[in-house]
Amino acid sequence: MVTPPPDALKGRRVLVCRPRPEAERLAGAFAEAGAEVRVLPMLEREPITDDPAIRTQILNIDEFGHVIAVSPYAAGLLVDWLDTWWPQTPSGIVWYGVGAGTAAVLSAYHLDTRQPEHGYTSEALLELPELSRLEHEKVLIVRGEEGRDLLPDTLRARGARVTLLPLYRRFAPEHDAAALKHSITGFNPEVVVTLSGETLNNLISLGNNTGHNLKNCLMVVPVERIADQARKAGLRYTCVPESLADHAIVAAVADQLASLDASPGNTK
Repeated sequence: MVTPPPDALKGRRVLVCRPRPEAERLAGAFAEAGAEVRVLPMLEREPITDDPAIRTQILNIDEFGHVIAVSPYAAGLLVDWLDTWWPQTPSGIVWYGVGAGTAAVLSAYHLDTRQPEHGYTSEALLELPELSRLEHEKVLIVRGEEGRDLLPDTLRARGARVTLLPLYRRFAPEHDAAALKHSITGFNPEVVVTLSGETLNNLISLGNNTGHNLKNCLMVVPVERIADQARKAGLRYTCVPESLADHAIVAAVADQLASLDASPGNTK
């Protein structure tokens, strides 16, 4: 997928609901394509700093044969912990990133990192041959306080001894009436970017509370599983990009809007 021309989204209204700072970066990419953009995070994150068990796990990380980071944010926090407590990176560990963006954070810290050959999901990561047979091997999964059970459950079923290491908390931010008017009711977005199921749920709840009808917005979601979730909530239009790189998201939106505009009987 190529980068869209500068005017590909001219006059289009896009609402980005990613956490900061990723939201501002993606908003800039949409603006470069000509879109009018607002940022209204539906999910925020904060590092966990009050749990002494984290330091213990980091100091003992060399006991694990495999370490998996589930997101770029998780990978960044892991690197910070390693930088603090391991002057020399521990050897003998196979490092993994769920998706290219996550793997890039680990690789930038000079960790030899595996990533899915295709895709950017837990399902794609689990297809790696290194994770197919793990009898009695110790695996550390670095993530937020809550997350999908697919990855740990599948690895345990394959024989692994799995430990979860939560490094951050997620929460729904509060937005005042002025922010909601600026970004939703007064802006009336055509496209809304919600790159997790939790983000989507928070947006739907907020939309219900404000009375804004989101059903005709093009909802950008990360995977088909979340697209199904959106459709079950009554949202008519979904877009699943080929990857979660900024240029891929912008290009996918441009293509989808062009396709919708050309559809006979389109009422968007």
